[in-house]
Amino acid sequence: MGLIDKGNEMLGKLDIIDVKLACLGKAALALMIAKLWPPLLSLEWYWYLVAFVVLYAKAFKKMFL
Repeated sequence: MGLIDKGNEMLGKLDIIDVKLACLGKAALALMIAKLWPPLLSLEWYWYLVAFVVLYAKAFKKMFL
């Protein structure tokens, strides 16, 4: 069994609440990293937008195209 198959099997066991809690956990981790590394918060707002678009481009492509 490959790594992708194992990951899909593990994700299949989660319900919507588990997925949402994992998303909130990632948000909390991002806030903790920002708190521990202040230069990250000194960027202009558009750099965060660029990072968002780059990181979510593949997911948006799959969802809407």
